[in-house]
Amino acid sequence: MRKTWLIFSQAVTVAVAALFVVATLKPEWMQRHPASVVPTVSITEAPPPPLVARATGGYAAAAKRASPAVVNIATSKAPARSPQSEDPWFRFFFGDPGQAQPQLGLGSGVIVSPEGYVLTNNHVIEGADDIEVMLSDGRKAHAKVVGTDPETDLAVLKLTLEKLPAITFGDSDSLEVGDVVLAIGNPFGVGQTVTSGIVSALGRNQLGINTFENFIQTDAAINPGNSGGALVDAAGNLMGINTAIYSRSGGNMGIGFAIPASTARQVMEALIKEGQVTRGWIGVEPQDLTPEMAETFNLPVKEGVLITGVLQGGPAQEAGVRPGDVVTAVADQKVSSTVQLLNAVAALKPESRAALTVQRGENKLELQVHVARRPKVSRRGAER
Repeated sequence: MRKTWLIFSQAVTVAVAALFVVATLKPEWMQRHPASVVPTVSITEAPPPPLVARATGGYAAAAKRASPAVVNIATSKAPARSPQSEDPWFRFFFGDPGQAQPQLGLGSGVIVSPEGYVLTNNHVIEGADDIEVMLSDGRKAHAKVVGTDPETDLAVLKLTLEKLPAITFGDSDSLEVGDVVLAIGNPFGVGQTVTSGIVSALGRNQLGINTFENFIQTDAAINPGNSGGALVDAAGNLMGINTAIYSRSGGNMGIGFAIPASTARQVMEALIKEGQVTRGWIGVEPQDLTPEMAETFNLPVKEGVLITGVLQGGPAQEAGVRPGDVVTAVADQKVSSTVQLLNAVAALKPESRAALTVQRGENKLELQVHVARRPKVSRRGAER
């Protein structure tokens, strides 16, 4: 009897130990579920998110549409040879200076027509002896200069390649501050790059960059090498030609400037048709009229452009314009700043006659001026 009880107690001990091990390591074995019950997801657990290829709401479509038309431009300029380098005595004392390396430059451009016309900045190709254009598909070609306009810092090149992608011009005059824009170009020569930002301001002028200024300001990253590249809207339409940046370090600081597409198109069409841009000129030196000036001269007008100098023998002098006059309108178009006067006069057709509305003291005069052709000046020229 004692032997039987000992065997029973040992069996119970082993069974309890086995039950403890199972409960500890495999607790699910201890649960009983009816065969008809299917486990469900707890209401406190969210289902896993669906898999997506990429985030939506970006500007990939705009970049994909515009990027093929944006090209990289590499220029080279032969170094100037010193006249002493051919002098045997100079070479005897100072040695042979050797062959100087050509000057290289990098920039960007935009194909604006399937015929191969490319818009870029004048300063990108100015003085270049050789211009090589590389497309986003890897093709390369040498380009020739169709025409340049230093006063707006624009130039048109011509490529002789087939099946060229061309960008679509947008309505830059409809841009508003806050609109999203993309800058596409070749910064620092690293290759085609797309950056995004917004329109920070419109109509920026008197920056001392060009003679004719009406810039779009943007915070889209623009760096050296972006010059001549495209500023496009969220649909991939051309809104401007990236031209300059404000920087203390030489790199992007969030203040970039682009020439509006409307201006670029007018200049491009003139360069393709005539090889130059023809503008009107009357020969005056203007200055913005301030309220203090108007009060000092006791003028009845508060807006206009004060004429501080008149070119002797020029169209304005022959029309009777004098220093101290205030021009308030050109060809019935009101002007209240030197920029507006410059643009209004430039829009006049040379050899035509136009009316100038002038305030001289208390008298209002209408003078007829015979418009001349604007002479070629340097990029920062100030003649009007």
